[in-house]
Amino acid sequence: MSRRTSVRPETAPVLTGPLWRSACAAERLRRRSGDPPALPGAPDPRPYGSRDTSPYGDLEAPDRNGIALAHGFTSRVVGRSGSRVGGVTWHDAPGGGACFPDGDGWIYVSNSEVPLLGGVSAIRFGPDGTIRSGYRILSGTDRNSAGGATPWDTWLSCEETSRGRIFECDPYGERAAVPRLAMGLFRHGGAAFDPARTAVYLTEGEPDGCFYRFRPEEWGDLTTGVLEVMAGGPGPGPVTWLRVPHPAAAHEPTRDQVEGARRFDGGGGCHYSGGFCYFTTAGDGRVWAYDAENEWITVLYAAPPPPPERGLRPDDGHGGADDSLGQGSPGGARAGLGHDAEAAMAGLAGGLFAADRDGDAEMTILTEDGTPAPFLRVVGLGGAGITGPAFSPDGGRLYFSSRRDAEGEPTAGVTYEITGPFRG
Repeated sequence: MSRRTSVRPETAPVLTGPLWRSACAAERLRRRSGDPPALPGAPDPRPYGSRDTSPYGDLEAPDRNGIALAHGFTSRVVGRSGSRVGGVTWHDAPGGGACFPDGDGWIYVSNSEVPLLGGVSAIRFGPDGTIRSGYRILSGTDRNSAGGATPWDTWLSCEETSRGRIFECDPYGERAAVPRLAMGLFRHGGAAFDPARTAVYLTEGEPDGCFYRFRPEEWGDLTTGVLEVMAGGPGPGPVTWLRVPHPAAAHEPTRDQVEGARRFDGGGGCHYSGGFCYFTTAGDGRVWAYDAENEWITVLYAAPPPPPERGLRPDDGHGGADDSLGQGSPGGARAGLGHDAEAAMAGLAGGLFAADRDGDAEMTILTEDGTPAPFLRVVGLGGAGITGPAFSPDGGRLYFSSRRDAEGEPTAGVTYEITGPFRG
């Protein structure tokens, strides 16, 4: 059996904040279509429990690892910061991650968000989930946060610094990691690949960040190419792409090089599926869907805003709800969003798995009707969040990490594996 594949399979991945992935391949979404398409075999609109039934929804009591899961799911610890994992000391501050096929098994890679040390570690699993080995695939980099898996089975590890680089890493540990400077020097969020248009979409984790598209000269080689930035108005609607003249400029930020570049509030990770690129913005709690064929962007989900200050109207410019997006609507996240968002949501045959990175340590599913439903919750970790969720190539196992941050300093983290009756 071949140890790797030339094209990554579309299993049941996750979209997280800031690394979200669709739960399975999205049906082709069309901005000007009629009613949202009917999806055969669509899952229960409130899978894995409801928040309305108990403090944990339909989740059961936390297991011995402190994880509340739906019935039929189990957890195990596969890595703990400072402890040995298959021959490597598991890193602090585990961040973005991904899985790769490896013959009869698979590999999970995990970034480290430690300043000045960073890097990436990997765990190799056998077909029964046994840990075969652990090793480093990148060292000596700075705050490696999110990333992206390439169609040719390499891992893009992104630095979350003002002049952050992207490193292309070999998850199999056979080749040295290489910086890809043509993809820009900025505070990188995540990366997603669009084989149909031979492009890579990139987010920027700044309050006034941009959304980028990198078009390599040769598909499969990220050494050279054209970096473009999205331009257009602030709301849902048509967009254009403009070339960034100096992607690796020493002083001029990429986001300030092109007049009319569209701004996003803290872009996180992203995922491409079925002609759409989905990405999150942490600052305003939104999930965006970019229609690559029609060059149109819309809001797929808008988190409810915090309660307004006393005496202020929610829409008076003091940080309240944007009524045009239906934020805080009693009908759920989808209520009040336009047809574009409804069609995009309907095209996700398995909904979206959503991991909260910066708040509570929980993962939810955003279903086709726009309703968030709980999937798991890590209990007893205070302000911990979830990072690096990724499904094994066969879609049967979910990996993620959870950790605390104290005064901005990275602390120990734990990396988990979840098994159970996943759908799709």
